[in-house]
Amino acid sequence: MNDLDNPELYLNREISWLHFNTRVLSESLKKELPPLERLKFIAIYATNLDEFYMIRVAGLKQLLSAGIITTGNDRQSTLDQLREIREYITTEKDVLESSYNDIAAELVKENLFITKYSEASDEIKAKADEFFHSNILPVIVPIAVDATHPFPHLNNLSFSLAVKLQDGESGKIKYGMIRIPRVLPRFFKASENVYMPIESIVRWHVEVIFPGYTLIASAPFVVTRNADMNIEEEEADDFMLMMEQGLKLRRKGAFVRLNIKKDSDADLLEFLNSHMQILQKDIYEYDIPLNLGALWQIVGNKDFMHLVATPNTPKILPPLDTNESIFTTIDKGDVLIAHPYESFDPVTSFIQEAAKDPKVISIRMTLYRVEKNSPIVQALINAASDGKQVTAMVELKARFDEENNLHWAKALESAGAHVIYGITGFKVHAKLTQVIRQIDGKLKFYMHFGTGNYNASSARLYTDISFFTSREDYAKDSTTFFHILSGFSKNKKLETLSMSPMQIKNRVIAMINKEAEEGANGQIIAKMNALVDSDVIKALYNASIKGVKIDLIVRGICCLRPNVKDVSENITVKSMVGKYLEHARVFYFKNSKPNFFISSADWMPRNLERRLELMTPIEDKTLQKKLFEILQLQLSDNALSWSLGNDGKYTKIAGDEKQVNCQQTLEEYINRMHKTLKKDVGTAKVEQLAKKLFKDS
Repeated sequence: MNDLDNPELYLNREISWLHFNTRVLSESLKKELPPLERLKFIAIYATNLDEFYMIRVAGLKQLLSAGIITTGNDRQSTLDQLREIREYITTEKDVLESSYNDIAAELVKENLFITKYSEASDEIKAKADEFFHSNILPVIVPIAVDATHPFPHLNNLSFSLAVKLQDGESGKIKYGMIRIPRVLPRFFKASENVYMPIESIVRWHVEVIFPGYTLIASAPFVVTRNADMNIEEEEADDFMLMMEQGLKLRRKGAFVRLNIKKDSDADLLEFLNSHMQILQKDIYEYDIPLNLGALWQIVGNKDFMHLVATPNTPKILPPLDTNESIFTTIDKGDVLIAHPYESFDPVTSFIQEAAKDPKVISIRMTLYRVEKNSPIVQALINAASDGKQVTAMVELKARFDEENNLHWAKALESAGAHVIYGITGFKVHAKLTQVIRQIDGKLKFYMHFGTGNYNASSARLYTDISFFTSREDYAKDSTTFFHILSGFSKNKKLETLSMSPMQIKNRVIAMINKEAEEGANGQIIAKMNALVDSDVIKALYNASIKGVKIDLIVRGICCLRPNVKDVSENITVKSMVGKYLEHARVFYFKNSKPNFFISSADWMPRNLERRLELMTPIEDKTLQKKLFEILQLQLSDNALSWSLGNDGKYTKIAGDEKQVNCQQTLEEYINRMHKTLKKDVGTAKVEQLAKKLFKDS
């Protein structure tokens, strides 16, 4: 009998995440991609790594300080994890620098330059000088550090220039720094095609900032702090205040990393670290610009759009492409949309129409991450101002979106909406809207379920699923769910839908076990962002041992070790990284009834045990077929995919057959369907056409 608790059967969560970020960085190495598209992946990689240090590495350091020796089912010690993380990032630093330099050289060929002040032409220098005196000098903060000037507080990810100066009168060496505030752009746009790192301008004018001193050495640097917030939740009345206080405390978390320019003056580095006390192993020296997450400023240059991947315009397909009310459309049958290939506009229109419809008496909605100028939240505000009953669950604990959510929560309350700030001890990550209309004295319910956020901006970049229905059993469960959010009935269970923390995990394991009972006749296809939960992994191992064919599409972290003899030989794991961020959660269990589900939840302990999530069955046969075809296409992808081996490493899939890029194929498939239907409106049978186009693709 196999010991499914054996630590060797589990991959380390943190190292698995690093492998994911490596796959992101690998996209920047693809010379077949336009250079700004490659630069985009460097920006994503750097932003991901910042958050990893702020949360995961900071957490490991806290565990180590608390004397917790091992974590996770792989039983790797916290100290060994920290060592491996440092070694991994140090090694990968060379790849990052090489990729950045190669892209910069390609941009030069395209007449787009990222130029230091010292390397610029006299004309560009003159523009930089003018910008310095008019925009930089008035807002920067020069800081002397000595007996009477203490070392300043440095916010998380704050960007500064450390300086070593010589007093012109006494000849004494002084140390200080120049804070570069976030109100300044990361790069000064000197012309339509020339960008200059802001620190190179500041460095050239240090002696203007510190008159009477001579610059001996300088070094740009960025500090990373522990940014996790542990909020002790009390009464809801105090929760907004507590979140605001927590956001302030985040700026003061312990230092966990220092990024600094390579070959910086040794005395200058010693000066900095004598105050910050960062372990030498957590100091990373880079020979390229710091704060690479800000490269979006260059990627977004509209004059060079030909240097990014060709943008796709999402389409609206039948049955949503008419002028009839969206409620009338949903009354005719369930609707499923695959974003970003299909437009997010119907989701926004669903809320906006509900806000204006005199028959709508109530709108209930969960909000996790919304954009700053959200038309959806504005529609809710308008509905509440109009006298409609509006209930909004605004999750104030959505990491790094807390401030934006606080803003919207206050605006909704001011308009008269009932705002729920969360459930004590849990994050609400479910994506659900319920609209209640009063028709001829009776109530009719309309629902939208999603795998992604109510955010039109991210809906253009993330692959997600939207599902509309007016089924009565879904309406009943949706009402129960919102009652759980607003009341004290959290021990209730849903009948058709499944909710975590009480139901999803048990139901997923039960369906895995059902496939195991079928042996070789069993089949599971599961697409998600992360697979960590050990109970689910053990159930998958057991099903594999019984002969069940299991295909997992896991974008990021995967702690399951595939292709282990006598344990996971029937399990394949692949990850896809491409133009769009794969974000949808879709599950297929061959022998369950129904056998298709979409969900807001990954198979992680936090989603299954510490969050309120929803898993939604898809019962309509046509919609099931649509999901199955998407899953099959993604399993056949050999352009964006990486295969996980039993050594924990990922290998790029490169088939000898015709290259299949699932994202590009879906784009073309939807665009061709849209174009064909426009020619044949009213007579085309959508299901038949979809089948033909999909086969041709």
